[in-house]
Amino acid sequence: MRKIEEQMNTAIRYRRNWAGSNTMVRVYKEVVEVFLHGNHIASVDTATNDLTLFDGGWRSVTTKSRLNALLNEFVPSMRLNQKNWAWFLSDELDGSAVPFVSGMTVWEQSTE
Repeated sequence: MRKIEEQMNTAIRYRRNWAGSNTMVRVYKEVVEVFLHGNHIASVDTATNDLTLFDGGWRSVTTKSRLNALLNEFVPSMRLNQKNWAWFLSDELDGSAVPFVSGMTVWEQSTE
């Protein structure tokens, strides 16, 4: 994980506004939003522990990297992959993969 992504995740975890290079974190009450180059790429609802992922209109390597850093931090069983230019959200727990749609909401499933 890149240093900027570690800083982004730390800002989200501690609910702090933060900006570094091309990435920004904004905190609003229960919702924390993440922006890349000014495009909204994720929201974390701290009340419900929902993580909503957006492509921001750009399915770039950097967008995918930021989203995977968020998944690694908040939903470690899931990963955003690419095959033949199409994005897929994969779940390592059950091996499933679904086509990525901007605006998808994911959350950490209980293993109890």
